[in-house]
Amino acid sequence: MDGSPSTLGRFSSIVGLFAGIPGNFRGVVQREPIVSVIGPGEAVQFMESMAFDVGRGLAELGITLVCGGGSGVMEAACRGAREYGGRTIGILPGADPEEANPYVDIAIPTGLGEARNPLVVSSGQLVIAIGEGYGTLSEVAYALRLRKHVIGLGTWAIPGIDEAVSPADALEKASAALGLSI
Repeated sequence: MDGSPSTLGRFSSIVGLFAGIPGNFRGVVQREPIVSVIGPGEAVQFMESMAFDVGRGLAELGITLVCGGGSGVMEAACRGAREYGGRTIGILPGADPEEANPYVDIAIPTGLGEARNPLVVSSGQLVIAIGEGYGTLSEVAYALRLRKHVIGLGTWAIPGIDEAVSPADALEKASAALGLSI
């Protein structure tokens, strides 16, 4: 952000959008759980398979999935959620909502590039990180800085990440953290 009035105005508008999504700010009534799923846009098949299973599991638990709205892990997680009746939100780096993957229900274009990463992780009650990538690393760092519970699935080995050994394990950890029964 360059500090110009148009950039600051756009950022204020984005923050205003998030005020209407349950669970993002203190004092907002939580209507349903939201989990941030983060991972690289360029992912190998086994990461996409894990992301699909996580998305499916979140949908089956009635949890809304929020992600960066792109390809790779993000698209696979959204596809898993959508195919099992879940709701998906994509917080996009660009200004065009058409940039969202086809499985995003609500596309939120930011025009902020990777500066939107804190918005992705702060929108969920907890974060599931799948795979490694520098964008994922920055999101993990933001999440830990925000004191979010971060569940890692084949991701960076960083103190503070609750490592899961499988998608089912990640979903069990998420359910326990949210007070849900699986």
